[in-house]
Amino acid sequence: MADPAECNIKVMCRFRPLNDSEVIRGDKYIAKFQGEDTVVIASKPYAFDHVFQSHTSQEQVYNDCAKKIVKDVLEGYNGTIFAYGQTSSGKTHTMEVRYLPCGHMIVSQVVPVNYSHHFPVCSAGKLHDPDGMGIIPRIVQDIFNYIYSMDENLEFHIKVSYFEIYLDKIRDLLDVSKTNLSVHEDKNRVPYVKGCTERFVCSPDEVMDTIDEGKSNRHVAVTNMNEHSSRSHSIFLINVKQENTQTEQKLSGKLYLVDLAGSEKVSKTGAEGAVLDEAKNINKSLSALGNVISALAENSAYVPYRDSKMTRILQDSLGGNCRTTIVICCSPSSYNESETKSTLLFGQRAKTIKNTVCVNVELTAEQWKKKYEKEKEKNKTLRNTIQWLENELSRWRSGETVPLEEQFDKEKANLEAFAADKDIMVINDTPTPTIGVIGNFTDAERRKCEEEMAKVYKQLDDKDEEINQQSQLVEKLKTQMLDQEELLASTRRDQDNMQAELNRLQAENDASKEEVKEVLQALEELAVNYDQKSQEVEDKAKEYEILSEELNQKSITLASIDGELQKLKEMTNHQKKRATEMMASLLKDLAEIGIAVGNNDVKPEGTGMIDEEFTVARLYISKMKSEVKTMVKRCKQLESTQIESNKKMEENEKELAACQLRISQHEAKIKSLTEYLQNVEQKKRQLEESVDSLNDELVELHAQRKVHEMEKEHLNKVQTANEVKQAVEQQIQSHRETHQKQISSLRDEIEAKEKLITDLQDQNQKIILEQERLRLEHDKLKNVDQEKSKKLHELTVMQDRREQARQDLKGLEETVAKELQTLHNLRKLFVQDLATRVKKSAETDSDDTGGSAAQKQKISFLENNLEQLTKVHKQLVRDNADLRCELPKLEKRLRATAERVKALESALKEAKENASRDRKRYQQEVDRIKEAVRSKNMIRKAHSAQIAKPIRPGQHPAASPTHPNAIRGGTAFTQNSQPVAVRGGGARQEKA
Repeated sequence: MADPAECNIKVMCRFRPLNDSEVIRGDKYIAKFQGEDTVVIASKPYAFDHVFQSHTSQEQVYNDCAKKIVKDVLEGYNGTIFAYGQTSSGKTHTMEVRYLPCGHMIVSQVVPVNYSHHFPVCSAGKLHDPDGMGIIPRIVQDIFNYIYSMDENLEFHIKVSYFEIYLDKIRDLLDVSKTNLSVHEDKNRVPYVKGCTERFVCSPDEVMDTIDEGKSNRHVAVTNMNEHSSRSHSIFLINVKQENTQTEQKLSGKLYLVDLAGSEKVSKTGAEGAVLDEAKNINKSLSALGNVISALAENSAYVPYRDSKMTRILQDSLGGNCRTTIVICCSPSSYNESETKSTLLFGQRAKTIKNTVCVNVELTAEQWKKKYEKEKEKNKTLRNTIQWLENELSRWRSGETVPLEEQFDKEKANLEAFAADKDIMVINDTPTPTIGVIGNFTDAERRKCEEEMAKVYKQLDDKDEEINQQSQLVEKLKTQMLDQEELLASTRRDQDNMQAELNRLQAENDASKEEVKEVLQALEELAVNYDQKSQEVEDKAKEYEILSEELNQKSITLASIDGELQKLKEMTNHQKKRATEMMASLLKDLAEIGIAVGNNDVKPEGTGMIDEEFTVARLYISKMKSEVKTMVKRCKQLESTQIESNKKMEENEKELAACQLRISQHEAKIKSLTEYLQNVEQKKRQLEESVDSLNDELVELHAQRKVHEMEKEHLNKVQTANEVKQAVEQQIQSHRETHQKQISSLRDEIEAKEKLITDLQDQNQKIILEQERLRLEHDKLKNVDQEKSKKLHELTVMQDRREQARQDLKGLEETVAKELQTLHNLRKLFVQDLATRVKKSAETDSDDTGGSAAQKQKISFLENNLEQLTKVHKQLVRDNADLRCELPKLEKRLRATAERVKALESALKEAKENASRDRKRYQQEVDRIKEAVRSKNMIRKAHSAQIAKPIRPGQHPAASPTHPNAIRGGTAFTQNSQPVAVRGGGARQEKA
């Protein structure tokens, strides 16, 4: 067994290429490389074990980083490889694979989206891409290839586990029900994850299937910097145990393959909500890892391993018994310069950490015996040393001076101890009397003694062999006892898990029953609501019928009132005609009476009323005139406003045309500049080609120069050759400087053109924005103009109506004035005639007075009828207006009632559909739970005895992955030819 040895943590640095978004943004490539182990960032060098440039292939990264660890793990050492870096720096790309296996649905695509330039993505149909595979799949393949090439006497058992640290909780990726696992320590104080699923594997395909299964359960999210950002730290653990079937020596090695989530800057990733909480936990755990690295680098007395579960699990990898390799992944973009520097400083600190590694070996009984003897001898030597020192110390304490030759000397003490042991062995092994007796023996007696001694030695050998067999049997029994204890413990764990699962299912069943009760209660409430709504619908329908009947009655009443109104209008017209005829006859009679009576001034009684009505008519006419004048002024103002708006529209249209012209000019200018830039690029390529050709010529000149130098050496003209060499070098240097100047000038010119193009693009964008603003203002002005035109049209129509009304009012005024004047004159004539007739005779006067009374009575009767008809007409008009006002309200109420009925019907229909959907969902959930319980029971029954499949070197496995048995070297593969190691209960019968 090898003694413990110290070794440094290896740190490799890898730079990815610029991605598409960085190229579009115009970021600079800031990394400069010096050799294969140094990178320079901002004039500061950073040295590592190896630095990989952007064009480095996956295979080269694996060969330099991880290939040696395969041999170390199979020789019994522990190993760890993990990737560290900023988010979107290529950690998952480096550690894992870039393929999408057929038949698997992987949630997180391993390839970063922007790596397509240097890292072509494999098609979905290929299971492995030899160029694109990362460290994990390559190391898995190499482990099995190395096993197949080893000694056939070795037997390997490989088991894997896969878990992630998400929100500082350990989550099993192979069993998603295990969401918060704990970290414990074994008897050697090595941390491990308790309760994590472990699967035995016997081929690379099984390992890759396990990885695919775990990847499908891993947490990922989309951020501004990465479309497939890992939101957790994943750890893939490979545990390899080997046993030599001849010597029974056992070795074990663990390999941790860690893909850390990247450190994030929230202002760049745009994380929010749950993604922000994940980023906080990621940065917290990475900060804890940085604190551990710093403490180890500074040889601090206290190392904070327990600050994070990730550092707790990796405690043995950081400063413990493990060969550790860290791959720091960096972005070469100037946008991420500060994060890249921080990552490089982390790598430099980690490079100073030393681990103490030793082989993990399980000793056999013979080895334990030898070790015991060795330790016993060492203990004896130490006891002698202690005795010597105690004697010397007691002499010093008693005041005695110990001479130099009697003082403690390690070599002298060892020699004395060896001599004492030799004397004891001589005394014990050499009895003097026996030798004398043996010397007096005859040859026959000596042969007989020798035969007896040979028999005794043989019996001793047999006893030793029997003792060895018994000790081996005891070891096997102990192993079986440990297996049985482990089986018992696993059975108890399974029982506890079953009990917990049963409790969980009972709780889910109770919850489902509660949900069913709630659903039934909700259905009952919906049924009650449905009855209530149905009753309301019926009530509304009855109200609707009553309102319809009332509306029909009102319509019938309105029709009858309209008929009566028509009749009254006809009667009124008839009465007007009769009154006109009677008035005409009355005026005729009055004229005759005036002629008969004569001209006498008698003051009429009704003059005041007629003058008052005339005055009201004049006031109304003057008011109409003032309103008409106001409308005319308003129309003139609107016409002037319209003219100004038309002018502004014309100006805006002119400006818009000018802007469009400028835009077209700028576009043409940009097109010409683009063509010019293309020409410059073409010239640049031509110059680069010329530079290449000149370099070729330079190489040829170097070759010619060497030939020439050789010729000159033969001719002993060294000085002339040196002069020619210097001349050629000066000429080449001048050519090189000329080309460098040309290239630099062309680069400056390209930069100037690019800046000009950028400025023109900015100007073009501004012009486009100005054009858009002018277009919006033009549309707004158009809308305003249309509104004003519409208002002007309405005002024009209103003005025409007012003008027509004014003309009608004017004619009506003239007619009323004429009628009033005629009535006034007639009344004067009537009064004069009446006065002359009163004077003529009493009889005539009495007769005339009676006639006048009859006429007055008739006129008053007609006036009363007219007044009653007017009142009736006004009342009918008011009723009609009231009914017309009530009709829209009733129609609105009717429409609202109909809409309410429709809404209630749709709500009822939706409630029925939701209830049916909930019932189906509940039934599906119950079926799913039953199926899950049934499948778990089947899986538990199927995997109740997990088989650890031993792997034998010497032959690769058959193509079919269905053979679960051991693989033996040197023979054909048959299913039942070799025994299979059984773990977790039960043995397996195998055919010989």
